[in-house]
Amino acid sequence: MVLAVLCLAQLVVVLDNTVLTVAVPVLTAELHASTADVQWMINAYALVLSGLLLTAGSAADRYGRRRMLLAGLVLFGLGSLAAGLARTADQLIAARAGMGVGGALLVTATLAVAMQVFDGAERSRAIGVWAATSALGFAAGPPIGGAVLAHLPWGAIFLMNLPIVLICLVVGRSLVPESRDPAGGRLDLGGVVLSIAGLTAVVWSIIAGPERGWTSAEVLGAAAAGVLLLGLFVRWERRARHPMLDMHFFRDRRFVGAVSGVVLITFGATGALFLLTQHLQFVRGYSAWEAGLRMAPFALSIVLLNVSGAAAVAIRRLGLPAAIAVGMGLLAAGLALVTHGPSDGYGVLLAGLLVMGTGCALANPAIVEAVMSAIPTEKAGAGAGVDGTMTEVGSSLGIAVLGAVLNARFTALLPAAAAGAGSFPAALAAAGGGPDREAVRVAFADALATGQTVGAVAVLAGGLVAAGLLHRAERLAAPAAG
Repeated sequence: MVLAVLCLAQLVVVLDNTVLTVAVPVLTAELHASTADVQWMINAYALVLSGLLLTAGSAADRYGRRRMLLAGLVLFGLGSLAAGLARTADQLIAARAGMGVGGALLVTATLAVAMQVFDGAERSRAIGVWAATSALGFAAGPPIGGAVLAHLPWGAIFLMNLPIVLICLVVGRSLVPESRDPAGGRLDLGGVVLSIAGLTAVVWSIIAGPERGWTSAEVLGAAAAGVLLLGLFVRWERRARHPMLDMHFFRDRRFVGAVSGVVLITFGATGALFLLTQHLQFVRGYSAWEAGLRMAPFALSIVLLNVSGAAAVAIRRLGLPAAIAVGMGLLAAGLALVTHGPSDGYGVLLAGLLVMGTGCALANPAIVEAVMSAIPTEKAGAGAGVDGTMTEVGSSLGIAVLGAVLNARFTALLPAAAAGAGSFPAALAAAGGGPDREAVRVAFADALATGQTVGAVAVLAGGLVAAGLLHRAERLAAPAAG
């Protein structure tokens, strides 16, 4: 029951990262939202969430993981209610930012509570189910959003969170045990301010880069300021009496290898999956919710392999480094099959998605377990904060960089009649009809294939590098332990 509460809470957090994508046309029409407004409706949530993850993890350790879980549910529920009742674009953006505060508390508290409640083989299986829930939320967002919009007003996308939040509050309050770091100390205000400002600036520059230009003054300025602030954060934490993030963790090769693996793996996986959703919609012609429905076997295979315990058994037999390498190799192979296999019918796509799901079912829990097992359990909140932050940074980079690869290739292949068009729909409109229109379609399909191939290579390389770093750390630690 405790695990069910944790997974339900994690599910709504991840769902709200993707569920809004299908509502863009409705929001534009009903709220008279500009393109910039729509981008902020989507990005405000991710930006606030990523900026607060380290702080939220530290707060969970200091003030109680159960307390922060319940606080996160309340804030997320209030933000969802405000979003569902919003009547202007600014109101919705503010509500989404509020949801991000609750989301940061939930992402860190759910994983930290799981580390306290479960141990041994049970912990590996619980982490696997938790990680599988995240994959399910990512894939289920578009079809759930589309199904809701087909029958209800757009506000229902957010209001449907409320029953889940209430259930988790009631059950969580009665069943989840309280735990905290006995040596938590006072709140590290300097670390809080520097980490929030630095992470927000870095993630904003990544998100804004494709639209405003990677070499624009605001993007470069935000990136430089973010890096400087994070450098100051590291220096502050080394001298702080009660640091929110113990920098000694980074002397552990196993921890460094695991954290590096999180960034590398999420970079390739999230970016490639982002392009895959566009492939299904623009190349194969599915609507947003139909594309999400056809991707469901990917998420369901992850859930099935983890809930059944098969993934945990395989990870235990292979070991964490090998499980990550095999898992990311399968994910890369599945992406390559979907990208370069025959596109007629659903059979090849289904096979590719199942191979991808099997890979994620192995790699995702293994990399989370690698991060969390490298730090003391009393610092579980801080570990969850680091894992969540690196996941957000890697995901944002993957979408931005592979999106840039797609756009660069698409622009280079466009026919003269559509030259300069900033998007696939704009290029189709500029091309008119006849051969030019077909040339635009071929150019976009080719560009997507290039981006997905780069993503598959990044997934494989990231998995091998992460596995190599972890294997080396384990090999070097073995003589010391003996």
